[in-house]
Amino acid sequence: MTDTPKTAYQVLALKYRPETFADLVGQDAMVRILKNAFEADRIAQAFIMTGIRGTGKTTTARIIAKGMNCIGPDGTGGPTTDPCGECEHCTAIMEGRHVDVMEMDAASRTGVGDIREIIDSVNYRAASARYKIYIIDEVHMLSTNAFNALLKTLEEPPEHVKFIFATTEIRKVPVTVLSRCQRFDLRRIEPEDQIALLQRIAKAEGAQISDAALALITRAAEGSARDATSLLDQAISHGAGETDAEQVRAMLGLADRGRVLDLFELIMKGDAAGALSEISGQYADGADPMAVLRDLAEITHWISVIKITPDAADDPTISPDERTRGREMAEALPMRVMTRMWQMLLKALDEVAAAPNAMMAAEMAVIRLTHVADLPSPEELVRKLQDIPAPPPGAGLPVGNAPAPARGGGGSAIASPDKAGGPAGRMGGAGPAGQTMALAADAPDALARYPAFEHVIELIRSNRDMRLLVEVESGVRLAAYQPGRIEFVPSDKAPADLAQRLGAALQRWTGSRWAVTLVNEGGAGTIAEKRDAADLTLRAEAAEHPLVQAVISAFPKAAITSIRTPEDQAAKAQAEALPEVDEEWDPFEED
Repeated sequence: MTDTPKTAYQVLALKYRPETFADLVGQDAMVRILKNAFEADRIAQAFIMTGIRGTGKTTTARIIAKGMNCIGPDGTGGPTTDPCGECEHCTAIMEGRHVDVMEMDAASRTGVGDIREIIDSVNYRAASARYKIYIIDEVHMLSTNAFNALLKTLEEPPEHVKFIFATTEIRKVPVTVLSRCQRFDLRRIEPEDQIALLQRIAKAEGAQISDAALALITRAAEGSARDATSLLDQAISHGAGETDAEQVRAMLGLADRGRVLDLFELIMKGDAAGALSEISGQYADGADPMAVLRDLAEITHWISVIKITPDAADDPTISPDERTRGREMAEALPMRVMTRMWQMLLKALDEVAAAPNAMMAAEMAVIRLTHVADLPSPEELVRKLQDIPAPPPGAGLPVGNAPAPARGGGGSAIASPDKAGGPAGRMGGAGPAGQTMALAADAPDALARYPAFEHVIELIRSNRDMRLLVEVESGVRLAAYQPGRIEFVPSDKAPADLAQRLGAALQRWTGSRWAVTLVNEGGAGTIAEKRDAADLTLRAEAAEHPLVQAVISAFPKAAITSIRTPEDQAAKAQAEALPEVDEEWDPFEED
C-alpha cells in the first residue's frame, strides 16, 4: 500500500482561498463594518452571512473566527481584523481542526437533537482559545423545532460563545433568528474584480491565458469567485499552459458570441435562409442549440438595457467590437421588437428543452423569429389602417360578419315557391305551396296541453332529442301554430326531412297525429335568431365601423370573433374588483 504523496495537488479554489479580510474580493462594505466593530470592541454575539454560491460566506466565517481567537506570533495579541495566520489558533482554524471552532452542516444535521448538543456544550468554556465559536453552514435547512430550540441561547449566549451562520436562502430563515444576528449580504463579484482575481491566480500558477478567455470565464461564473477559480483551473488544464478564448468556449460549450450577434442580425432582418444557415454552421462547429438560444436571449436583454442605459455597453467582459455592434443595434431596433423577441425566445427555450430533437426545435424557433421580425407594431398597424380609405358598405366583408338579407316576401326564406331548387322543393313538399303533411287525428283533449309553440319546444327538450331541438330552433321560421298543426318557413339551415321527423316525433310523444306544413311566406325569425339578435346587431354595427372595414380590407381572411361592449367591460371589472371596506382598521386607534 503506497502512501499519499505529501505534494498532492490542491485545486485552485482551495489553494487561493482568502485567509484575511484583505484577501476578500468585492466585499468592501462588509470588511469595513467588521474592522470598525473589532477596533471598537463591539463584536456581536451572532453573525449571519448570506449571498449566492461562491462569494465567501464560509470563508468569511472562518476569517472572523480567526480574528476573534488570534493571539499573534508572539502569543500576546487580542481580537483583530488582521489575523496573523501563524499562531496555533489561526493555523488550526484554517485547517478545520480547531477544537473550539465547531463547524456544522445544517443540510445533514437538521434536527432539534443536533441543536441540543450545541445548547448543552455552550456552558463549558473554550478549551484553548479565547472564544468558542459555532459555524453553522446552510442554516436555512434547520427544522422549525431546531430554530425554536436555538432562540434562547442565540439571544443570550455566554460571553465566551459566538455564533456565525451562513446561508444562500435568507428568506427561509425565521425572522426571530434574523433579529438576533448581525446580517451581512455578500455581493456578487463585479466583473472587473473577478478578472483581476483570475489574472493574479493565473500569474501565480505560471499559466498563459488570454483576456478574452478570462472574460468568458467571468461571464460563466455569474459573480461567484469559487465558480470562476474552478473554471480557471479547468481551463488551464484544457489549454496545457496556454489557453485562448476558443478553447474556453469549446470547454464551456458556448457559441462564438460574434457569430451569435451575426445570427441575431439575420433574424432581425427577416433573413430566414441566412439565419438557418448560420445556426446550422454553429451546430456543426459543436455549439449546443440550447446555448445558442440562451445567448440570443442574453443579447436581446443586453441590447434592451443599452437602449435604456447606454453605459451598460461598457462591460469589461465584452469585447470592443461587440460593444460597438451592440450600440448600433440598440439605436436601430425599437423596444417593442426587443420585448417581442424576448418573449418568443423564452417560449423557444422551453420548447427546445422538451423537444426530442433540440436542433429541429431551435430551427423552428429561428424560422418563427425571422417571420415576425418585420411585423408592424400595433401603433403602426392602426396608423396604416387609418390611412386606408374605407371600402363601400358591405364590400369585402365575410358572410359571417354581416346580417343575412331578407329573402322572399314577408321575411320568407324562399325566393320563389315555383323554383325546384327552392326550400320547398328541397324539403320534399307536395302541391304548389310545397306542403308536407304528417297524418294527424282529432284528439283535442290530448293536444290541449300544447297551446303554444313554446310547449312543443319544451316537449322536445324533455325527451332529450338534442339534434331535433337544435334543428327546430335554427331551422323553423314559425308562420302559424295551433295544437296539432304547425306551419313554418324553413331556414337555409333546415334539413330536408325536418317536417317529417318533427311530425313523427310529436306523434310518438303525444299519441296524436300532427300536421307539419311547409309554407313559403309569413315565417317569423327562428328561435336561434331571436336569441342571437343582440349579438347579430352588435356584429352588424361593428362591421359598419370604418376601422373594422379597413382591417378586413387589409386582411381579407379576418373575421369578427367576439365583441366586448363598454357595459361588458364595466361588469367584468366590477366582478373582479375587491370589495369596498367601509372603514379602515387603524392598529393605533384607541378603543
